[in-house]
Amino acid sequence: MDFLRWLFEARIEIGNGDYLILREVLGNVFGLASALGGMRRKMWAWPVGIAGNLLLLTVFFGSLFGAATTATLLGQAGRQIMFIAVAVYGWRRWRGNDTGSDAAVVPHWASSRARAGLVVGMVVGSALLTPVFRLLGSYEPVWADTWTFVGSLLATYGMAKGWVEFWLIWVAVDVVGVPLLFSAGYYASAVMYLFYGIFTLIGFFVWWRVESRSHGQPAVAEPERIRA
Repeated sequence: MDFLRWLFEARIEIGNGDYLILREVLGNVFGLASALGGMRRKMWAWPVGIAGNLLLLTVFFGSLFGAATTATLLGQAGRQIMFIAVAVYGWRRWRGNDTGSDAAVVPHWASSRARAGLVVGMVVGSALLTPVFRLLGSYEPVWADTWTFVGSLLATYGMAKGWVEFWLIWVAVDVVGVPLLFSAGYYASAVMYLFYGIFTLIGFFVWWRVESRSHGQPAVAEPERIRA
């Protein structure tokens, strides 16, 4: 109990009365490790990601687990629950793959129908959930919170399916999520999302190259330092 009390109360002071929530920092570190494992197509990416999701879930519920002045981002909190559910699905799916290598999945492009479904799902899903999140008291602008929720759902599902395009969905999430998190005062997550924006582009090219090699096709030119 003492450890849990310390974990929920611990802060990292950054000056001028501002601070970082330790759980937020740890959750994002786990998330980064999971993203790295996903780029390398390692099975351990899923359980490590779940650990980070559990920590961030307590952060984004705001005043329920923290100070009364902490902003509540229902989209961010809800997507942590979604991450856990989809991670279990992805974990089981990857375990069932027989790739003939130490990688858990072979990247491939989604079908045209699946791509259209991703675009429609992103736009329509965000539009339908925005008024719901607003009624529940989510932080403004609510559409941005909803966009990150829906995009995260689709990106995680795409990773579980092994679609190369899932990295580009993360880019779309980061473009909206970074300014939202900064405005809500979640600085650690905002900085991490900013880094993710660069990381996801690298991951996209890494998976693209692996997919091209699996079909005996030359990949597009990319920096030589990128390695799968």
